[in-house]
Amino acid sequence: MSTSLAISILVVYFLLLIIVAHFTSKGADTNTFFTANKQSPWWLVAFGMIGTSLSGVTFISVPGSVGKIHFSYFQVVLGYSLGYLTIALVLMPMYYRLNLISIYSYLEKRFGFWSYKTGSAFFVLSRTVGSAVRLYVAVNVLQLAIFDSLGVPFELTVLITIGLIWIYTFKGGVKTIIWTDTLQTFFLLTALIITIILISNQLHLGVGDMITQVSNSSYSKLFVWEWADKHHFVKDFLSGAFIAIVMTGLDQDLMQKNLTCKSIGEAQKNMFWFYIVLVFVNLLFLSLGALLYIYAQQTGFLIPDKTDDLYPMLALGGHFGSLAAVTFLLGIIAATYASSDSALTALTTSFCIDFMNIEKYEEAKRAKIKHYVHLGFSILFFLVIIVFKALNNQEVISAVFNLAGYTYGPLLGLFSFGLFLKTPVNDKFVPLVCILSPLFIYVLDVNSKEWFNGYQFGFEKLILNGLFTFAGLMILSKKQDKKELA
Repeated sequence: MSTSLAISILVVYFLLLIIVAHFTSKGADTNTFFTANKQSPWWLVAFGMIGTSLSGVTFISVPGSVGKIHFSYFQVVLGYSLGYLTIALVLMPMYYRLNLISIYSYLEKRFGFWSYKTGSAFFVLSRTVGSAVRLYVAVNVLQLAIFDSLGVPFELTVLITIGLIWIYTFKGGVKTIIWTDTLQTFFLLTALIITIILISNQLHLGVGDMITQVSNSSYSKLFVWEWADKHHFVKDFLSGAFIAIVMTGLDQDLMQKNLTCKSIGEAQKNMFWFYIVLVFVNLLFLSLGALLYIYAQQTGFLIPDKTDDLYPMLALGGHFGSLAAVTFLLGIIAATYASSDSALTALTTSFCIDFMNIEKYEEAKRAKIKHYVHLGFSILFFLVIIVFKALNNQEVISAVFNLAGYTYGPLLGLFSFGLFLKTPVNDKFVPLVCILSPLFIYVLDVNSKEWFNGYQFGFEKLILNGLFTFAGLMILSKKQDKKELA
């Protein structure tokens, strides 16, 4: 793909986003930025959330992983059903009843000041580092596809990328994001479907033949029953349920969009349809992965050691034609920016509400604080990406993607304890519990093979982390005296 074509795609893409931002941010105030004035159509939120829940890493990693773990990732997707059901029937009714803007405000109402700040801080840490490193992956693709040939340094590419996100999100906030994410989800799915069609054409397969070829291949193996394997069905299914609960239901980013719906009924409808579409999209990504490996085998293409490179190498290497290269670039940009712009808005909202107490000020001061916080997180994204570039260590990047198992565990424990037990806790010691629990799980994970006869922890680290936090809160429980009970 020529540099001029890649630049044209990028320019047109961002012009579309900026045009959408212009119309959606008219008359916007801080309420629009944080809640979209609670007027979002549920179907629009549901479709746009697909792009937000995925990322550029997902776009290349899920197809690449098929070579090693086949379709077993779908076990996790099946587990999402239980998680999203819990979100729709337990968490969202509570959020709507309490009329929350930041979902972590619940922790102050339930436990106290220190629990509230701890929960929000874990979200800010996880989302800042996680979203920045995901953006780093996309910027690398842009650097290779466009900016290297122009002599543009990586740092300037990062600055341009984050600057463009800031431009179309700084005013309209979540209202703009709901519309731009819908557009980006459309681009992502279009890229995915077109790529599958192009590969099938290269393999001379019709739709029916393609389905048969994929389902009959060894890559379509779905269930894993070896207990020691970290992808055993029970582990993946339960982990999928808890991943959905914590990374959607306890995540300000995705829940902020749900809370912009007009009513709890519409928000629940959004959640159910979001899951249905997400199942279909993940099946397409896995099928794409199988087709990529089948193509590589039939053509003698050498599969790279790093399987994440397979899709980019084939798509950008001209194996499926120029259209495949264009759609790949469009897809990875859409997937990454849909999650990055959303994260930037959610981080701004969480910090403004949870740490700046923005609700107590008049609109003029609220707007000023929001503006500086939004700019501050944009700069922070830039700095984190530059640090990752300097480290240039794949193991460090992999560790960051594993971070969610440790940072969301305490949130799972806090919310579970708050919802299922009415016991008060010694609030000032909650931060200690939430720090010690992930550290303990890390020690178990590192030594699991030696200590537990070859057993490997998978996604269940998240569940154990939540359980240890829950147990720690039990220890901190305070007995209510008779006067309180009366």
